[in-house]
Amino acid sequence: MVSHKAGPLKQAKKAHKHGKHRSKGALSVKGKAGVVSGKGKSGVACLTKKDRRNRDKQIKRVKVTSSAADKRGLGGAGHAPLCVALVPAHAGIDLTQTLQLLKKQGEAQTLSGNSFYLMSNKLKKRFQVVCPGGSIFDQLDSVKCADLLVIVWDSSFNIDPLLRTCLFAQGLPPVQHMVVQISEQRVNDKEISLQKKQFNEVLIKNNFSLSNIKVQYMREERDFDNVLWSLVNFKHHTLGFLKDRGYLISSQVDLQENGPQTGTLVVRGYLRGRGLDPDQLVHIPGHGHFRISKIVSSPDPFSESSLTGTVYESTNPPTLEMECEVDEMDAEQTWPTEQDFAEAEDAKKLAKRVPKGTSAYQAVWMLSDDEEEEEEEGEDMEDREGEEESEESEEEYVDLEEEESDCYKDSDNYDVHFEAEEEAAELKKFREARDDEQFPDEMDTPTDIAARIRFQKYRGLKSFRTSGWDPQENLPRDYARISQIKNFRMVRKSLLKQSGSDKPVSAGSHVDVYISDVPLSLKDSNSSSLAIFSLLPHEQRLSVQHVAQARHPLSTVDIKSKEHLLAQVGFRRYVVRPIFSQHTKSNKHKLERFMPVTGNFVASFYAPITLTDSPAMLFKIEEDSTVSLLSTGTLLSCDPDRIVCKRIVLSGHPCKIHKRAAVIRYLFHNREDIAYFKPVQVRTKHGRRGHIKEALGTHGHCKITFDKPIQQSDTVLLPLYKRVFPKWHFEYF
Repeated sequence: MVSHKAGPLKQAKKAHKHGKHRSKGALSVKGKAGVVSGKGKSGVACLTKKDRRNRDKQIKRVKVTSSAADKRGLGGAGHAPLCVALVPAHAGIDLTQTLQLLKKQGEAQTLSGNSFYLMSNKLKKRFQVVCPGGSIFDQLDSVKCADLLVIVWDSSFNIDPLLRTCLFAQGLPPVQHMVVQISEQRVNDKEISLQKKQFNEVLIKNNFSLSNIKVQYMREERDFDNVLWSLVNFKHHTLGFLKDRGYLISSQVDLQENGPQTGTLVVRGYLRGRGLDPDQLVHIPGHGHFRISKIVSSPDPFSESSLTGTVYESTNPPTLEMECEVDEMDAEQTWPTEQDFAEAEDAKKLAKRVPKGTSAYQAVWMLSDDEEEEEEEGEDMEDREGEEESEESEEEYVDLEEEESDCYKDSDNYDVHFEAEEEAAELKKFREARDDEQFPDEMDTPTDIAARIRFQKYRGLKSFRTSGWDPQENLPRDYARISQIKNFRMVRKSLLKQSGSDKPVSAGSHVDVYISDVPLSLKDSNSSSLAIFSLLPHEQRLSVQHVAQARHPLSTVDIKSKEHLLAQVGFRRYVVRPIFSQHTKSNKHKLERFMPVTGNFVASFYAPITLTDSPAMLFKIEEDSTVSLLSTGTLLSCDPDRIVCKRIVLSGHPCKIHKRAAVIRYLFHNREDIAYFKPVQVRTKHGRRGHIKEALGTHGHCKITFDKPIQQSDTVLLPLYKRVFPKWHFEYF
């Protein structure tokens, strides 16, 4: 048998060029796998794979041990007592019997109002039970500071929809549910099982999670014997906007008068969160921010020791000024710099394809072919979205009318409280909202005044998305009174990192906080427990705050921009006059004349700077001082440079059409206005683009050339834009 032999033309495979270093296999043979001599790029000696795993195990073990120690210490000696907020599901529930039975479970010390301390010798845990007043904001403030929220239900299984929505929007601590149905009659097991099933359906309907939920059914007094044990066993977490600041919920409040209008407020309680520095400002909800004169550590009410406290004096108190000093010479016009001249020359050199006979000034307003296509696609998408939203909103209005038509049947006293002026104002607002929804931003060109004078503050844009707009141009005088942080994200990150450092007064201490220059009107407050929150640097300064919002489903009232509304952002509440705008990623945002009923939007108003991510809610204050929830969301930013543009659209109609040219009427009413707005590009509702060529006659008719022939039923639109700012108004609520 003859075997095959390769000839001289056989192609030999190339050897692998592994470089001059040894491979992993060669290193493992010698027992040096993963060992590299020298140091890494960071100057730290490199670790082997085994050492890295061991290091990660040690870090994990330390974290687990620390977390377990914090959980065991929660409510124990050396720590603040476990704060439990007891909130009824609706105003008709009486908590008197529930509080009395809870006090029997340990040694109770009564505090102001219905609050009390409770010591359980069996569990070796301490509790601070807080029962806030009937006001919705007192309940929300107590829930912010609570370690655990207990919602008390009755046999009706009803919950106040405003309370439920506000709790979810603000953020919930760990939640437990207590169903109190104490009666002398014994209930059989079948009815108990049926009630539990019914209550679970109620929880699911109200969006409460059933995964880690705890429900306690109190049918007899002996059921309260194990209630404290269930309150201790839960997964603890703090609300996000309170992790980087110290806060305190009072056990005792004393106001010492120092003058006819102000005094020194002494707040006693356990310090929670990050601790407190006497050189920090503190915020009292509804009253504003104040300075701390001193902090005195007081004896622990759960211990028998009566040691004198340590005094922490304030040495460098921060300023209380919210507004900046207005410099009258700051708005003076300066001569252009060399850089401005260079940028102007570069702009002139840009080549652009324009029609023959077009002047340089007209060419600035014209788009190139690529820009026209992009703008046309963007406007088509906006038109489609606008049509869909209008159809949905019309259906919603029809449904609301059908639902409300059966609200009053055979009522003789229907018109007793009817007010004609108020009804006329509501009708006017409703018609304006309907017109703005059906014909967004459209308005008729005035006949009694020239359009160039009426709209002299407006400008045309080649592209709303890409055209430039200087954020420092033509600012109002109110902008001289506010503060602006350059590179807000980096400054916030740095300040939050500093807030994590150790404070002179650590969390868990029982202290007396002396707050100076507090108004004596605080005595009129009906809240059973007072909460104070520390402020981070610069958080007392006013700026322009933007909150991303979504309309509450039960809110159907028309809200116009710049109306007086109540805003709650984090732990602060104030009355403001916001403007609404679209929530987009562009550098310019279109104004919404009315609060949108569907979708997300942004509300902008003057308010203090907030560095932490915080929930935000908007309320409407009714004439009887009650509030109704309008929208919920979160804090977006504190940026005065965010541009909100108001758009108006002047409309005209074609009277003669010849191929791509058309004669348009009703767009203007005199020849001078046509010459003034000639550089601005026009469009039609069907997506055509055009430019004004010349004026015809003296009554406002003009000739416009379009990119394609238009239809006789089409409408010609001329969009104009103007930057708008919030209305100056700020008042703590």
